[in-house]
Amino acid sequence: MSRAKCNPRPVIAAIQFRNFKALRTAAVKLEPFNLLVGPSGSGKTSLIQALLRLRALAGLPAEHVAGLPASAAGGAQITFHFRPPYQDLHVVLHCAADEIVCNRLAVDHPPGLEGERLWGELRTRLLGIRAFLFDHYAMGVPPRAAENKELNSNAGNLAAVLAAWRTSAPAAYDRLEEDFRRIMPEFAGLDFRALAGEHVELVVRPADGSLPLSADILSQGTLHLLAILALAYAPQPPTIVCLEEADRGTHPRMLREVRDALYRLSHPAASGEERAPVQVIATTHSPYLLDLYKEHPDEVVLAHKRGSQAGFTRLSELPDVGELLKEAHLGDLWYSGLLGGVPEE
Repeated sequence: MSRAKCNPRPVIAAIQFRNFKALRTAAVKLEPFNLLVGPSGSGKTSLIQALLRLRALAGLPAEHVAGLPASAAGGAQITFHFRPPYQDLHVVLHCAADEIVCNRLAVDHPPGLEGERLWGELRTRLLGIRAFLFDHYAMGVPPRAAENKELNSNAGNLAAVLAAWRTSAPAAYDRLEEDFRRIMPEFAGLDFRALAGEHVELVVRPADGSLPLSADILSQGTLHLLAILALAYAPQPPTIVCLEEADRGTHPRMLREVRDALYRLSHPAASGEERAPVQVIATTHSPYLLDLYKEHPDEVVLAHKRGSQAGFTRLSELPDVGELLKEAHLGDLWYSGLLGGVPEE
């Protein structure tokens, strides 16, 4: 997929961490699309957890303060900065020193009705944050047909969501099924079976005319691809999508399709779609997936851990990175340790 430049308006511009788990003093800028790579314990999941906590607290009454207060000594503090038109709003999550979960949300916004309006608008967008870690075992179990509003965090209701689309959003469903057939030509399409107890089962029709295959016997990679496509073609996608282990169960030769599907979310204009872009934060341990971003180092974030402290560095900010990328594959450079973001030895 050739990604043309569009005019993205992602929600979050940057996040600053203080004393949050291993992120003692760390900051990260966020682009429309962000691929996070790094060793275990380097803050990738902590970043996603901070976003989910922001979503949870945004649904509750917030404390409006003129000039945000500092957290108590030793307590965690996570500060969020936003893109226009919300650049004058700042939000901080606070934790007391003896608390594991941040439970206080402080908002600094311009005074008056205009400030209240901006916060209300931003708050609605923050409630659209979603995180996913797909589970092919959960996808293989037929869900209740009524579980069709939006994709669950593990995609366990994939069958119900797609079955509902076939009626309520046929254009989106048709595009998903067409893309699925293109990527996996061994299949002729999707179908659904109504089961006892108002459950629905996803089945796939082989292109050779043999018997349909139920979801519980499909490969992890096939189910993962369908879940990725369900995100990419969602008629009403989330505001922010956090996807852990984006390469999970996917053969290296198929990773370009995963990348392109995620790009459809964050750069809809490049796919001819007229909707607001979705800010994507995806994590991976795959040098093969990382290598697909050689032409877009601004979209790669290296998570690193030194001792007990973790932090983030955007690949495009590394000195001489342009020269390094001329000499080798990006995945090889990362795997070798030349770029950082690898386990300490």
